[in-house]
Amino acid sequence: MLMDDWDLNLDEERRTADLKPRGMRTPPKLVQKLMFSMPARTPPQKVLAAVKHFAREEFGLEHRYAMVLHTDEPHPHVHLVVKAMGADGKRLNIRRATLREWRREFARHLREQGVAAKATERAIRGEAKPQKTDGIHRAALRGASTHYRQRAELVARELASGGVKPEPGKGRLLTTRREVVRGWSEVADTLVNQGQVELALAVRRFVGRMPPPSSEKEWLAERLLERTRSRTRVAKESPTR
Repeated sequence: MLMDDWDLNLDEERRTADLKPRGMRTPPKLVQKLMFSMPARTPPQKVLAAVKHFAREEFGLEHRYAMVLHTDEPHPHVHLVVKAMGADGKRLNIRRATLREWRREFARHLREQGVAAKATERAIRGEAKPQKTDGIHRAALRGASTHYRQRAELVARELASGGVKPEPGKGRLLTTRREVVRGWSEVADTLVNQGQVELALAVRRFVGRMPPPSSEKEWLAERLLERTRSRTRVAKESPTR
């Protein structure tokens, strides 16, 4: 059994024993959880094959891992769990640069399976919706996400008090967006110099349609306000008794 084989029952023991290292607020992770997802109509078995090749190259000699393919949603996706402690006694630490490199490697393995894939970051695609872990996302789809419920309640209280308070990460969002827009503008200028005016205009239209960068609280506030406006419209349009 995986729980016994990887000593994952330590998590249960931590609840009843003082096993937390001194000076640490939270105990170290026993496993790292990753998800590899592709758009609808991508062949699921090719996604699984790409993840298998990726995992073998990245973790095969150092870290134990297990995976499962899910096809219960339109987009096929693979959940991969990796034992954090390696065979050499070193822990697997995942940084942003690590995730970017893994995204590129996953795309490469997909292309080897005949699937067109590019490792384009969300910011470059102009995506503004806050991204959450798969567990939070799936709970939200079921309407059972305590994370979103608690955050929505906080945002509702702030709206009632006059407005949503700014989050520390908003400045970083704005800086990233400025860099992305500057990069796309340079691409458009290069296309114009090459005589590809129509393609340059398409790039500029794409940039112009990018939604404004929003923090999670701002995104939730807009959803709550839209729901309120919708209810108000329904109430006005409903016939009075």
